[in-house]
Parts: sequence; structure tokens; C-alpha cells
Amino acid sequence: MSRPCVALVTDPTSPEGCGDVLAEAVQQLTGRPPVRIDSRHFATGGTGRGIRSGDGERLRLVVPGHRIDVEPDVVVLYEIPPHRRHTLAAFQRALHRHDVVTLGTGTTAWRTATEKNLTVERFQRDGIAHMETSVLSRPSSQEAAAAFGKLGGDVWARPVIGTGGYDTFHVTDLDRLEYVSGFYAERGTDWMLSRDAGNITADGMRHQFRVFVLHGEVVHAREHLQPEPDQPCNTSQGATAVFIEPADLDPRLTDLAVAATTSIGLPFAGVDLAIEHGGVVFEVNVQPAFIPGELPKAAVPYIEAHLSALDARRA
Repeated sequence: MSRPCVALVTDPTSPEGCGDVLAEAVQQLTGRPPVRIDSRHFATGGTGRGIRSGDGERLRLVVPGHRIDVEPDVVVLYEIPPHRRHTLAAFQRALHRHDVVTLGTGTTAWRTATEKNLTVERFQRDGIAHMETSVLSRPSSQEAAAAFGKLGGDVWARPVIGTGGYDTFHVTDLDRLEYVSGFYAERGTDWMLSRDAGNITADGMRHQFRVFVLHGEVVHAREHLQPEPDQPCNTSQGATAVFIEPADLDPRLTDLAVAATTSIGLPFAGVDLAIEHGGVVFEVNVQPAFIPGELPKAAVPYIEAHLSALDARRA
């Protein structure tokens, strides 16, 4: 049987570099590089087209003027910046309609995970443990102060749609709250306040966990240790990651990460959570970024899941 053709559809404007890691995983597993395609061709207003192949059994991806004309066995859709994901909904529906082998067609799940206000609503519906949160949309100073007070005066502010912790702030006084409120107002961004989880180690470091869940099982995990407790606990913001074998992860975190991923409806996700308060979820990442060392631990299993689905289809 010929080696499968994998189309890797990513957004090259993303700084995370996940596309390169996934391309290496595809090369390792199939013995051939993927066909790299800029996702923006298939976004709203793009020139890319998905049409039936000549035999009517496969989807053909064509981008006029860019010498892209391919009939992939598998489509890997990844590394799409949060603010651009909604523009790919029609493409995702086309992949689903043509029964393409991919893990990237869940438009509702993508939106629920990307828009954090919807994440909170889903967690409330399904009983997923999380810190108390208030969603704010162009609030007055009085409204913001009331939400701040209700949450105990020690909160984290973050945009409804954001990434990497760049627009996330620890707020413990009204002056800081005023600055944050103005920051989001200038950008016309809806935002949220969540009660601080108190996720501080004995030596004063902020910490949290990222757990990678694939088809209901934990395939990889890491603990993030942030020496600046007022900064987001993201590796992009200076936190150090310590890998954890899935078997060594606290069972409470395993169960909670799987439950959160199931609640959102994603086949693959990176769940951010803390062990404090018995275990609470901060967010579910549709396309978690890979850091050095995660090619075999996360990227390869993700591609393997696509290839396994292809094998099942052929069988």
C-alpha cells in the first residue's frame, strides 16, 4: 500500500512553530513530508477550493495561482490563531461533509473552547470544577469593581478570546483593575475576572498543569512553575515546564482533564488546571502549542491518531 498523503493546513503567521513539529511527526510516521498549505487560503474570502476528485471518492484541495492541487488521504488542521478560527468554519464543514480523515472538524467545540465565556457556560452545565468567574462586556467602573469585590479582590483578568497569556493580568487592587479595564476597553475586548486559585507552591512559585488528552486518554502532561507569581503561568511568559509521565499524574487531574475535554467535545486538547481546591480547570486549548521535547510525547501521538483513523477507514 502506498504511503499516505497528509495535507498539513496551518497559519504561518502564528509564532508557535507547531506546524514544523507536526511536519516532522508526519515525516517520521509516513516516510514522506506533508503537503504544507496556508490555512488562510481556505478561510472566509480565500481562493482555496475543496472539490470532489475525478472518481468522486476523495476531496481535492485546490488553490489557484499557488500550484496547490492535492487529494490528501488525511488533513491535519492545526496552529490556527484564536481570532481566525471562526473564518475556517465553512472549510471545516466541507471536510466533515466529504468525510475527510481529520480531527479538526468540530466547529462548535472549537468555538466553545476558543471563546472562554462559552467555556465557562459549558463547565457550569456539565459540573466541571473551575474558579468562580464573571464575564464583562464594556463594563462601567462600578460594574467592574462590583465583580472584583464579589470575587474576593484577588482575581485574574483575561480576554474572552486570547492566547499565550499576553493579555492576562493578576489584579489585587482597584488601581490595577482600572488599568486593566482601560486596557481591554481600548481594544474593544470582552473580558473575564476569575477568582485566584491560590496555586502557589511552598517556595512561592505559581504553578499549574497542562494535560494533553487524546480520545479520552492522557498522552502527556507537564507542570508549569512560574517564579513570578503575579505573571501568567505560561511557558511563553517565563514559566519552566517539567514533564510528567501520564501514569505519574495525580488521578484527580487525569479525571478532570478528560472530563473537561469531553465536556467541550474535542478529540484532542491541552487542558490547563490546578490541583488546589481539589482540582480546577482554567481552560481547554484546542491546539496546544508544543515545546522542545514534545515531538514524541504529543505531536507523534496526534498524527498517529489520524493515521489510525485512515487505517480503520481503509479496512
